[in-house]
Amino acid sequence: MTSLEKKTDTKLTLDVKVAGGKTNGTVDLPAEIFDAPANIALLHQVVVAQLAAARQGTHSTKTRGEVRGGGKKPYRQKGTGRARQGSTRAPQFVGGGTVHGPQPRDYSQRTPKKMKAAALRGALSDRTRSERLHVITELVAGQTPSTKVAKSFLAEISDRKKVLLVVGREDVAAWKS
Repeated sequence: MTSLEKKTDTKLTLDVKVAGGKTNGTVDLPAEIFDAPANIALLHQVVVAQLAAARQGTHSTKTRGEVRGGGKKPYRQKGTGRARQGSTRAPQFVGGGTVHGPQPRDYSQRTPKKMKAAALRGALSDRTRSERLHVITELVAGQTPSTKVAKSFLAEISDRKKVLLVVGREDVAAWKS
């Protein structure tokens, strides 16, 4: 098989879990998404780009030109014996401007769509290989939302504190739970 040929569509299977620790059938996962190689450097780059884009970037200091006042020369140029000064808002004065201080800027990095998709495929594949991906039928039984029931069900599935749930928009009971 050359590098240009596509791999055959092999399927991965996961058990569909229901409350009570039981399984309710299986679901087939496409191998091109859930069995892709994980590129750690690519995953790191995409995560850093997302965290950088979340930064506010509103830090700011005033330079000597932005500080209010200081237009008049504090004393004459020659004859006083002191160092020459042009403004009381120069950086060496109290109340003066800041030199090379932080200015507002945009920290976001442009990440290509294919890189984001490849990083997501790698992350999903890694979670599947380490058996940390679970498929459930419903988070809470029926249409009545219950955080207690949802929390106990998640505790049955995984003993980790942090869990990512992907829920459809139409499942209102799961959203409220």
